[in-house]
Amino acid sequence: MKTSKECIPIKAVRVAYRPQRLTSRHRKHLLIANWEGVPAVTYQTLLGGPFLTGYLLYLGAESGMIGFVLAVTTFFNIIQILTAYLVQRLQYRKKAMIISTALNRILWGTTGLIPFVFDREWWIPVFLVLYSAAFIAGTVSGMLWTSVISDMVPAKVRGRYFGIRNTMLNALGAVVLFAGGLILDWYPGGKGFLILFAVAWVAMAANLPLFFLYPDPPFERSKETRFWPMVRKPLSDQPFIKSTLFLGGWLFLQTLVVPLYSYAMLDVLEISYSVVSMMTVSQTAVMMIGFYVWGNLNARFSNRTLLFWTLPLIAASSMAWGLLSVLPVIPVLLVSHMLLGAGVGGFNQLAFNFMIGDTPKGDRPMFIAMYSAITGVAAFLGPLIGGQVFKLLLDAPEWMQHYGFQLLVGVLMLLTAWLLGRRVLLGEKQAAL
Repeated sequence: MKTSKECIPIKAVRVAYRPQRLTSRHRKHLLIANWEGVPAVTYQTLLGGPFLTGYLLYLGAESGMIGFVLAVTTFFNIIQILTAYLVQRLQYRKKAMIISTALNRILWGTTGLIPFVFDREWWIPVFLVLYSAAFIAGTVSGMLWTSVISDMVPAKVRGRYFGIRNTMLNALGAVVLFAGGLILDWYPGGKGFLILFAVAWVAMAANLPLFFLYPDPPFERSKETRFWPMVRKPLSDQPFIKSTLFLGGWLFLQTLVVPLYSYAMLDVLEISYSVVSMMTVSQTAVMMIGFYVWGNLNARFSNRTLLFWTLPLIAASSMAWGLLSVLPVIPVLLVSHMLLGAGVGGFNQLAFNFMIGDTPKGDRPMFIAMYSAITGVAAFLGPLIGGQVFKLLLDAPEWMQHYGFQLLVGVLMLLTAWLLGRRVLLGEKQAAL
């Protein structure tokens, strides 16, 4: 759970949990969600991001395969449409959430045993099977968790609460990232990854019991009981579907390069794990501040308006790679990751609030599923194509391998945000200003 730090201002925490605004029952539930996120972020950090890329390189994967693995999890979001329909038959969602979450954790954790159980030629095929099965279960659990927590968190504190929660959990993620990078530098190869998986297994074991403490709020069902009329509801909501289609196209461009940053650093620029981890830590540190800032701004401005202003930051992150032509590698990558943290942190948080705050409560699971399916397909194609492009660039001039592709995609993202994003997310009147 996301999904997916530092000291939080006491005043902000008091506001988020102010007694006269939230009942003790609500405060208890929000604290449970906070604590559940601690082991979740720990294992997700150790098994994802640059460590997932490094583990795949250790197993023998090349750029095209890495792009496929990074993309395939989002493709499974299509399953959420069927899940959103079937969940209407549930009076409560907790049991289904726990079962699907347990399957996700167990299957994902099992990928760490591959080098000890199978011959080398089977490492990648077995990883793909286990990883895919894990994220099919994770897709179901993610949709159910989003539905449950949207009922848990009162709308009046939603933006501020998720800003504080994400800030705290990303602080933990930054520490875990840094520690994981040091471990892989001290113990390169299989021994280092075994240590990472061992810690992740402990975190998974601690994470699952906390789901039993979640509330099981009654489920407000859609008035529609048939599949296709239920699917048509989000499709016929023009503001929702236009925004979703635009965000899907944006994520396609973004995922052409952003998920492959770690690959470009580890395999193309040949940077050490500890330095790559430090880049991700810097991204997370800025993201922490961004979560809090975007959360507070969300109390004054709409989700769509703030979503638009995250887009130039993400585009600038990709364009910053072009500075490698004139500046040293480390400062350039640091700037790129800090811009990415500011942009993606806001984008993910605001897109989540857009799903659970700008949609009708009874039909929310199907709206969430439709958003996830459309953006998931886009985010599936992006890394898949991006990985193949990096593979083709092996025979290209060095500048193209190092920063040319990222610079080109960044320019395309900036133009897309300015020419289309203003009209779709801000509306015709605001875009004309």
